[in-house]
Amino acid sequence: QVQLVESGGGLVQAGGSLRLSCAASGRTFSSYAMGWFRQAPGKEREFVAAISWNGSPTYYKDSVKGRFTISRDNAKNTVYLQMNSLKPEDTAVYYCAEGISYNTYHYWGQGTQVTVSS
Repeated sequence: QVQLVESGGGLVQAGGSLRLSCAASGRTFSSYAMGWFRQAPGKEREFVAAISWNGSPTYYKDSVKGRFTISRDNAKNTVYLQMNSLKPEDTAVYYCAEGISYNTYHYWGQGTQVTVSS
């Protein structure tokens, strides 16, 4: 059974940085695309970033381009989301997901809270 465990969330001031990690187990991590999504209170979950099985290509939500970077370490079964220049509107629960392509996901983590204060 696939398990995805996110970590690295927290409280940060606007302009600060956080790095989220998602550790995967249960099947061959290097065969699958990985994505990050987020859900703010009262809003639907939205796509943030995705990365193909071998690290390229990557995809980003327009509002995070140039600020967020998704990467993966297949040797460690881990995907990362480096978030710089954080804004209050980035506040949300962030989820990682594993799937067969950048837009098709089958497994989800439990989420990690990111709060950006103004």
